[in-house]
Amino acid sequence: MRIDRHVKKTLLTATVLAAGLTLGACSPQYSNHGYIPPQEDLEKITVGQDTRDTVAETVGVPASAGLLTNSGYYYVRSRRQAMWFMAPRETEREVVAVSFDSNGVVQNVERFGLERGNVVSLDRRVTSSPISDKSFIRQLLGNIGRLNPAALAG
Repeated sequence: MRIDRHVKKTLLTATVLAAGLTLGACSPQYSNHGYIPPQEDLEKITVGQDTRDTVAETVGVPASAGLLTNSGYYYVRSRRQAMWFMAPRETEREVVAVSFDSNGVVQNVERFGLERGNVVSLDRRVTSSPISDKSFIRQLLGNIGRLNPAALAG
């Protein structure tokens, strides 16, 4: 009778342990990749004043920069979820882009996210203007040659 209790207790312990391991294998495993500076550090960057060097000192050197020589800094962070035998899938992605003008001064700081597979703008400090390099008088005089008298006749 004593042996039966011991066998039952051992079987119960083994069953509980096997069930725990089986359920534990079904839980998702997460892995984080990359680095995004904290919002407090990004707020220290002053658009129009800071340079490449001061940005690197303030928030750190990015893992990747633009393909062009004078392009921006890109900080990327992603989170992947792997579950059992299925392929890992990306659940979160965030990109902070710091763009510079030709003199190396910060022109814009933007934050992008990934929602349903589409890149979404989360935060933008400065809205770019397509006519930023033209003065007011140049814009006015630029339309003189484009006047079409036939369009005025109606």
